[in-house]
Amino acid sequence: MNFNKVIANGYGMKDWLVNIRRDIHITPELAMEEFVTKEKIKVYLNEIGIPYKEYKDHRGIMAYIINENNRHTVAIRADIDALPIRENNNKSYKSKNEGVMHACGHDAHTTMLIGACKLLYEMKEELNVNVKFLFQGAEETYGGAEYLIKDGCLENPTVDYMFGLHVQPYLETGFIECKSQVFNASSNSIRIRIKGKRAHGAYPENGIDALVCAAQIITSLQSIISRNLSPTNMAVLTLGKIEGGEAQNVICEEVEIVGTIRALNKKSKDMIINRARDMIKNIAIAYKCEGRLIVEGNGYPELINHEDMVEVLKTNTKILLGEKSYIEKEVPAMGAEDFSFYTKNCKGVFFNLGCGNKEKGISSLIHTNEFDIDENCLPIGSLIHVLNVLYFNKKS
Repeated sequence: MNFNKVIANGYGMKDWLVNIRRDIHITPELAMEEFVTKEKIKVYLNEIGIPYKEYKDHRGIMAYIINENNRHTVAIRADIDALPIRENNNKSYKSKNEGVMHACGHDAHTTMLIGACKLLYEMKEELNVNVKFLFQGAEETYGGAEYLIKDGCLENPTVDYMFGLHVQPYLETGFIECKSQVFNASSNSIRIRIKGKRAHGAYPENGIDALVCAAQIITSLQSIISRNLSPTNMAVLTLGKIEGGEAQNVICEEVEIVGTIRALNKKSKDMIINRARDMIKNIAIAYKCEGRLIVEGNGYPELINHEDMVEVLKTNTKILLGEKSYIEKEVPAMGAEDFSFYTKNCKGVFFNLGCGNKEKGISSLIHTNEFDIDENCLPIGSLIHVLNVLYFNKKS
């Protein structure tokens, strides 16, 4: 297999990739609503000629190259959903869907995976590994990875190795960042409910003020991490929304607070949840209220990168981009990533791909309304996917 030719072909399809990315960017859709996005992906897969499978309970797609005689299977994942953000720029490919934007780069991830499909399908006769290409919806909110896993995407044949990436504008195009072990924190959504007793605001002795109780709970919860975890063990407890009260002259009867817990290991997460539950209950009792903590669902587990898979990525990064192109990430990110569900089931690695370009003014961070990418990163993303697969092609 001529790797120089593969790399040349990858860079040679840049214009095609740019057109695909802009086509997808212009029609962003929220999690579980990726109907148009799915149809556009199918158009490009049909153009390539690669077979694919659809699912009835979500908008995910799995394209594949499978030969029953191959011993190993490699999977690559791209997320396809967008965010409820109003795009703020004057680009020709600006979102046409008001209030929805590809502010996290999933349009780029999808495009890169389509590019990998094209390159690998063109050399399918030379492959002695199976390849699954997972176009996954609902990463931002519902943990769409679980839908594909439930539908058997990691089975028949069993996926042995898995890769995923995320564009990051704080990295310049041409650089890749990764680390072994914990790469992203776990995430759990929480809801706090406090119940008091309604009364006229002029006669507080007749009521039980849930709002005053909520204020004490919010303040007290901030001590959990600072006074129960080592400063070297990162975690986050953020309360982002509070609702309660009916009028300025009515003692508040009910308050609801919603937030998120992020941690790097289960022990820390469980400690935070248990301490929060105890504090909420007992502070509420002190104020003659009822208080309880609700942890919604199982959340996203922490994302673990397998060390040998990181070495594969590091080797291929240096082949594709040069010796200094690989950056060792110093600490895990506290943002959650549902790629973590995959690495609970098979060896995998998730990494950051540079998409920033300060000279072009491309530096706005993900999840902002001015986010954009340096489109020179598109063929790089496709090619690193291909090189990662081909590493196992020569090992099989």
